Amino acid sequence: MMTLTSTGLSARPAAPSPRRTGAGRTMVGVALNVASRLAPGTAGRLALELWRRPGKPAAVRHEERTVHDAAHRSVVEVAGTRVAAYAWGDGERPVLLVHGWGARASRFADLVTALREVGHSSVAYDAWGHGATPGPVRTIVEHQVVIAELERRHGPFGGVVAHSFGVPVALYATRSGLSVDRVVALSGMSEFSYVVDSFCDQLGLGAQVNHELRRAIERAYFDGDTSIWERFSASPLRRGDALVIHDAGDRVVDRAQADLLVEQLGDGARLVETVGLGHGRILRDPGVVGEIVAFIDRERT
Repeated sequence: MMTLTSTGLSARPAAPSPRRTGAGRTMVGVALNVASRLAPGTAGRLALELWRRPGKPAAVRHEERTVHDAAHRSVVEVAGTRVAAYAWGDGERPVLLVHGWGARASRFADLVTALREVGHSSVAYDAWGHGATPGPVRTIVEHQVVIAELERRHGPFGGVVAHSFGVPVALYATRSGLSVDRVVALSGMSEFSYVVDSFCDQLGLGAQVNHELRRAIERAYFDGDTSIWERFSASPLRRGDALVIHDAGDRVVDRAQADLLVEQLGDGARLVETVGLGHGRILRDPGVVGEIVAFIDRERT
């Protein structure tokens, strides 16, 4: 494993992963814990309403504006919704980019520029409730409809780069027919259940609310299918290689998830750990961008 700092590669040992604490407990958490003892199902449904809201759609940042405005824009229609899609470059050697929770496609601006400099085009979209795509949020399964259409329009893709919640989305796409030889997982989770566990941890929610929230997700989105926690978790790649990049101090997705990703993705996976970049700045760091471009652009052996 290599360690990447904001100034370049470092040979020093990796920093330990931070341990989560109960510091995120709130009055909302206390209320839901009490409710779970009196009306478990109601507590689960209330937790679901909080869990599935990404907040106000993220705006395009000043430093992203030039790249964002240069994109060729289109829409992908899925079940009566219009998903905003973006393409940069001349269409040659395309790479798919999948953003994370609470973000938008423009967060990849630095990577789009760097890929274009070595002859790669980029393709991305704003998920439901994010960026220019209206909500409510949709499931990983519906993301696959968007990705399949983008592959039809722009593919085949030479690689996919995903950040945060975009990682399980992208990995499920590779198991659902997306044909790529290179997968980059930035600050992502290996276990789909982590999206529930981390949410409950942040609010100080107990095991009962956690259980009821899982059941509420299963019923609301997947017709009660309890297999989703395994189905949407990482599994060995069917083809190609993976580059897993994660910051030692990531406070959104625990660093331990990176080790699990490497383990689950198989022999073709390699880990690069960063120090001091956290969960979001990792997308803009020149060293990280360079590492991704080198991985995507290297000649196949």
